[in-house]
Amino acid sequence: MSRPPAMQQAVILSKLEQEYLLGAVDASLSVRELRSYFLWAQGQLQALLPHQVMVCMQFAPVGGRHGALSRIECLHGTVLDNDVLAHLADPARGLALRLARHACIHGAHARPAALEAAPPRGTSADPWDAFAPELLRLGFANVLLHGSGALPGGSTCFALFGMPQRPGPRQAYFIELLLPHLHLALLRLESQSPAAPAERAVSRREMEILHWVREGKSNTEVGQILGISGLTVKNHLQRIYKTLGVSNRTQAVARGMALSLLDGGARRA
Repeated sequence: MSRPPAMQQAVILSKLEQEYLLGAVDASLSVRELRSYFLWAQGQLQALLPHQVMVCMQFAPVGGRHGALSRIECLHGTVLDNDVLAHLADPARGLALRLARHACIHGAHARPAALEAAPPRGTSADPWDAFAPELLRLGFANVLLHGSGALPGGSTCFALFGMPQRPGPRQAYFIELLLPHLHLALLRLESQSPAAPAERAVSRREMEILHWVREGKSNTEVGQILGISGLTVKNHLQRIYKTLGVSNRTQAVARGMALSLLDGGARRA
């Protein structure tokens, strides 16, 4: 695993990239809760920095250094195996946390670090190479990491796992430009009250349906998995929308995440 040496070369944005950047910055201003952070990360942010999983970490300020981890959020648009999720975002020994600590120790938090999950050839002196086997084992080809460094109000670090192409100078520049907005939006979440409870308890069947919707399955596909009709799935979804106070599938998934309804995974009927 290594950091490409050309991460700091000059980057000129295309007109479309400028529009994407402006859209991402503008949308970040309205992020006030975890649901809207998730929607932003899966929408405007993906246009510039496509990725499978983003782990967001916040650290308490301690004497100009990274303090204890005070918040960690794992945002992803598809279902992750519970073991993979735990390995990535465990608040004690998760891979994202160890990468952030490692970057801080070695001073890499000042610049983005792009890490490739390529098995090192022979004996490597690069300390980042120690993370390669884990990244490969979890099924990610790379990770792009950047953090704010120590700040009076607390520092943040963001790890983007599974980018479709090798992270290079362009992706590094994008995350540098967006870091202030990632940072401030995450800090704003701290002052928000926990998500309001649903109007009623969500049933086991509804949680199963929400799980498969999050994985991108259509009503027909969900019905085939659960042994019910697509129309029945649609009716369940309408009840889910009303219960969660949302109006579409994406909002239902985001609301389900905020209420921790999806943490346990799905169980087939």
